[in-house]
Amino acid sequence: MSSQHFQGRFEVEFKYRLSDVDAFTSALAALNPEVMLEDNQEQDSYFDTPEHSLAAGGKSLLIRTMQPSGIQLWIVKGPEADRCEAVNITDADKAASMLRTLGYRQVLAISKRRSIYFVGPFHVTRDHLEGIGDFAELAIMTDDEDRLEEYRTELKHLAIKLGLKQREYRSYKKLCELNQ
Repeated sequence: MSSQHFQGRFEVEFKYRLSDVDAFTSALAALNPEVMLEDNQEQDSYFDTPEHSLAAGGKSLLIRTMQPSGIQLWIVKGPEADRCEAVNITDADKAASMLRTLGYRQVLAISKRRSIYFVGPFHVTRDHLEGIGDFAELAIMTDDEDRLEEYRTELKHLAIKLGLKQREYRSYKKLCELNQ
């Protein structure tokens, strides 16, 4: 796994709805991406306090499991829009149990089918969420806060190369909450 792609405290990310998955897949293939994984099933379990204090503070805490890759992550997002940190864990069930012991509870579960590719320093994902739709995410993680604007510009150019037009500003968490 190219873990250097997922290092940093900040993530610049753009999400787009895919109206034509095949056209996107062809445009991506033309850029000769490095394949990290294809068609993994991801399960994101979101946790919060009973008072929803994390959500009120613009933060998300989730445990992600990925199969068949076996990757398990602890992810914290927010409160700033670009703030995102993730760490590999070895036992997602134990981590979830520890959160429950601390008084957190699972507030949402999201399942998606995800493929991850690398185009230069950027990671490109193709996601399918049942009942929500198909999406592409273009992103980069970094510790260099001074380069966030530069990365936004570069990601916009990558989106043009991939023929992406329908930007989705809501998180998967928000989309799933609206769909419940």
